[in-house]
Amino acid sequence: MATLLRSLEITVLSAENLRKDGKSIKKNTFAVVKIDPFNSHSTKIDKGGSYPSWNDKLVMELPMHERFVTLEVHSCKGSNNNSRIIGTARMPVSDISGEYYTALDYLHFLSYRLRDEKGERNGIINVSVRAKAPPPGYNHACSKTVSLSVGPRLGLPMGGYINHAGVVTGVPVRCNYRA
Repeated sequence: MATLLRSLEITVLSAENLRKDGKSIKKNTFAVVKIDPFNSHSTKIDKGGSYPSWNDKLVMELPMHERFVTLEVHSCKGSNNNSRIIGTARMPVSDISGEYYTALDYLHFLSYRLRDEKGERNGIINVSVRAKAPPPGYNHACSKTVSLSVGPRLGLPMGGYINHAGVVTGVPVRCNYRA
């Protein structure tokens, strides 16, 4: 059974006011974007200090059931490249798709407060995010829609998935048969 996917184009732009043990970061930071433990990408290392700039575009597949994307900033130390997490933020997928339909390819510029392992504020991360059409060759053959009359608030963003844009009122039902 296939899971519907959205492709996310996340550009990790920069971070601000990064600190480690109360002191400004000197150099060697990078960002990691995680969908789940098995689906993560990282930026290049920025040699600057507590205001790094990466501007790295990361393309990731986001299963429809995911509700959050995790953003982390790491600091490298020493020649063995051991890294330490400086701060973490969770980006709600609803910030990208919203409660109602948001067109594919709409570019969102977002900033999130980073928190250290103690939950204390530790800088800000700036990203841009664009939801893309599903990957080429993705098979929609087993995805059906069943209409329900539960009111106007039930709307699933399906732009690009069924060869037309709009909001589908209903619930996707997947099948396990072979055609």
